Parts: sequence; C-alpha cells; structure tokens
Amino acid sequence: MAVIPLTLTISLGLALTFVAFFLREHGRADGGGAERDSLLPLAEETGRPVPPRAPVPPAAAPRN
Repeated sequence: MAVIPLTLTISLGLALTFVAFFLREHGRADGGGAERDSLLPLAEETGRPVPPRAPVPPAAAPRN
C-alpha cells in the first residue's frame, strides 16, 4: 500500500505550494487583486475634459 503515502506527499506539496503563492500574492503592495485587475479593460485610459457651459441668460419676464 505505497499509494497512501504517495498521495499524502503530493497533497501536502500542493497545499504548501498554494499557501506560498497565496502569501506572495497577498503580500503585494500594489493594492490590486484579481477582481480589480479584471476590470482594468473597462477603465478609460484618459479622462475627457468637460467643456465649460455658457451662462444661460435669464428668461425675459412678460410685461403687462
């Protein structure tokens, strides 16, 4: 029954690999994550300037 020790060894190796990658990703200081990175294609690359509005003249009051 050499299958059980082999299975446990592989499972422990995969678990330790997951923990190492998780800690490395969690320790990144860029403030991003998978959710934020997935939304980057939807972000505008440059902001569009808003043209200033011309002042609206007050409406002339009807004279009686």
